[in-house]
Amino acid sequence: MDADFHLDVALIHHPVVNRNDEIIGSAVTNLDLHDIARAGKTFGVTTYWVVTPYPLQQDLATGIVGHWTEGYGRVANSDRAAALSIIRVIASLEEVIMEMTRRHGRRPKVIATSAGGQQCGISYAELRCEIIEQKIPVLLLLGTAWGLAPAVLELADSVLPPILGPGEFNHLSVRSAASIILDRLLGR
Repeated sequence: MDADFHLDVALIHHPVVNRNDEIIGSAVTNLDLHDIARAGKTFGVTTYWVVTPYPLQQDLATGIVGHWTEGYGRVANSDRAAALSIIRVIASLEEVIMEMTRRHGRRPKVIATSAGGQQCGISYAELRCEIIEQKIPVLLLLGTAWGLAPAVLELADSVLPPILGPGEFNHLSVRSAASIILDRLLGR
C-alpha cells in the first residue's frame, strides 16, 4: 500500500456529551495529543486536527505541540517531533471541513465514530477501499468525554461500527480507539 491517500483525523472537544447526554466542552489532554499523533503518523494520517473553541485550551495544545516541534523537545526526541508535526489546533469542525475542502478541491467524506447507539452506515472494509483505492479525502471524527454531540453527528456522512470486545464493558480511551480504527483502515 502506498501513502497516496488523504485521511485526516479530528479529535472533537466541543460539542461532545457527558454521561448525562448534556452538551459540554472537554479538556485537551497531553496523552491524547501525543498518542493519537504517533498513531496518525505511523498510519499516514495527513493532519490530526485538535478541535476546541476555548482559547486557553488552544494555547495549551499549541504550547505542548510547540515544545516538541520547535523547542527543546525537537532536539531531545525527533521521532516525537515528527509525530506531533501533523497536529493543527482549530476552533470548530466547520473550519476543518472548510480547510480540507480548500485543500482537496472538494468536501471530504466525513466519518464519525461512536462506541454505540448510532446507526452505522459504512464498514471498515468499505471505508478502507474509499481511502486507499478510490483516494477519496476522508475526515475521521473522534469524540472525547462520552462521545460526539448530535450536532457533530449531523455533519457526518456516515458512522463506523463501534469497537466491541467479547463482554459488555465498552469504554475505551479515545487514544486506544484511534489506534484500533487506524489499523483497521490503513494497516498492512
